[in-house]
Amino acid sequence: MAAPLAAGGTASPRAKRGRASSRSARGPVLPDVAALKFLPTGTGTPRRLTHLRELVEREVTLHRRLSRPRLIRMYETLTVDDPASPDLDGATVLVLEKAEGSLSALLAAEPRPAAGPVLLAQICEGLAQLHRAGWVHGDLKPANVLLMRDGSARLADFNTAAELEGTHAYSPAFSTPDYTPPELLWSEVGVRGRQVRPSADVWAFGVLAHLTLTGSFPLPGGTPTARRDAAAAFARGTDELRLSPELPPGWREIVCSCLTRTHADRIGTETLLRRVTAVTGTVCPSPRFRLLQRLRRRLRRCAAEHGRRTRLLLGGTVTAAAVAALGFGIGTFVHAPVGSQASTALPGAAAPATYGAAELRTDRGVPPSYRPLIVNAAHDCPQPEVTPALIAAMLKAESDFDPALSDPAKDEYGIARWTPRVLRYWIRADGEPAATIPKPPFSAAVSIPAMGRYLCFIAPNLDPSLPGDRRVLVAAAYRTSFRKVNTAGGVPPKYRDYCARVAHYLKEYTPAGHT
Repeated sequence: MAAPLAAGGTASPRAKRGRASSRSARGPVLPDVAALKFLPTGTGTPRRLTHLRELVEREVTLHRRLSRPRLIRMYETLTVDDPASPDLDGATVLVLEKAEGSLSALLAAEPRPAAGPVLLAQICEGLAQLHRAGWVHGDLKPANVLLMRDGSARLADFNTAAELEGTHAYSPAFSTPDYTPPELLWSEVGVRGRQVRPSADVWAFGVLAHLTLTGSFPLPGGTPTARRDAAAAFARGTDELRLSPELPPGWREIVCSCLTRTHADRIGTETLLRRVTAVTGTVCPSPRFRLLQRLRRRLRRCAAEHGRRTRLLLGGTVTAAAVAALGFGIGTFVHAPVGSQASTALPGAAAPATYGAAELRTDRGVPPSYRPLIVNAAHDCPQPEVTPALIAAMLKAESDFDPALSDPAKDEYGIARWTPRVLRYWIRADGEPAATIPKPPFSAAVSIPAMGRYLCFIAPNLDPSLPGDRRVLVAAAYRTSFRKVNTAGGVPPKYRDYCARVAHYLKEYTPAGHT
């Protein structure tokens, strides 16, 4: 059944509950509950239909091209075929990850939420993920920040998002005035829309941060129109920002660097993210860490084009010739053979040992070099059972974090004890099985994300009436199968010792206040 969630200018979201589907050969598993976003593209005047279809196309295109931890995810699109319901017939439906609420609703109930700084760090991380991929959100505001079951934030509503073409993108000529930078309030609108830059999102973040931390807007005025006029006066230099005295000093500098009179003076997204993570005590991957990730993707594409299989392990390196062929400076990397079995990042590229500290304890022996892989693998899954602590506990129980584990008798290898014929279906991030059965050894950079994907498939397929800790049941299903766990009505006897170890380490690795 479906129940309304909220209503927007062009969409009506509903929650849909149904039986969990099995994982198809293509695409992600569908959860028990999803949000259905109805976009009325089947009715209206021709001009209105053209406008609505453009907005839908923007949102669908972004979802299909990008899958990032801080962006709400889309599972599939549908079209309503129901002539008996003229208002819905022909509507486009986006099947989206369901959130528990929005920042807008949180601010209405608690104008200065205690979790505000952490949420702002996550919002900034989402903006950085968008901008790195070459997109501008175009309408960042509290209503477009969704809060998940675990309290984390995701960016949503991308119908005004635009892909950069050089320094600019072209976006529909509307946005929310309170979050629109002065240079766009009366900007020229061309045939393709309005020119926007990533700096527009940075301005919006500054406004949003001030509102979240103080309960007030940074520009004076009792109405959006009055605040819009104040923004114009500020841009002309005839008025100043009116920042609240309750804004903490570290945040005051951040907000001022976002809210500048011209876009050219505004702080860049990456610098903004570093400042926000510093002031909140959170951690983001270093630029060199992200560089390695990009290099790895480029090597894979290169291998596909030349009909050969090339592997770049996160902790390994590539030959000088391979790096040179891809256009990277040789001096950036340490040279070793492709396929090196080291599983940590290159010197200076490892993420800090506190990565994901809010969700995974730093004082219980989880190797620091694996923390980014563990935390990111959990964040890539919308299922609440799949947490960084669960993945870490399972890796401890499976191999004691040994990336070189080899058990030919059981045909299991690597830190997650993968059986090659099973790993084949989870090794690729796009949901497609590998063309051939992979051959060990398997690096941590391959094994841990694949474990996260497999656990994300298992979780919604477990019987919801099963007793016990759902995370431990997921671990049991990883050792056997969700069908055997469902049939046994819980953890099968053969796997009770294993699950007891997982439960022990779950308690060890989970920070106080988390479950």
